[in-house]
Amino acid sequence: MNLVIDTELITYLENLSYLTLPDDEKKGLESDLNGIVNFLAKLNELDTSGVEERSHPFDEVNNFRDDEVLPSFVREKILQNAPHKTEEMLIVPKTVGDELE
Repeated sequence: MNLVIDTELITYLENLSYLTLPDDEKKGLESDLNGIVNFLAKLNELDTSGVEERSHPFDEVNNFRDDEVLPSFVREKILQNAPHKTEEMLIVPKTVGDELE
């Protein structure tokens, strides 16, 4: 596939994105995009015949630690510093307005 970035494609992309670019920016964008496409086309020149296909750059994926139950904070110690509380929880100011109820 040989993709050529020209004025027609830039105008098409401009319409898709609801943008209006000045003519000098269009020319610069055309030049920049052609440079990017030409650079990426060089990847087709690489010999990848002995390279294994991969979906992830590293061999180890989803290397998570085991899920263990560990001791947590003591509720009474946390609640002793709270200005507003019940026996089981902190009482904090409401953060969501009534209009969402």
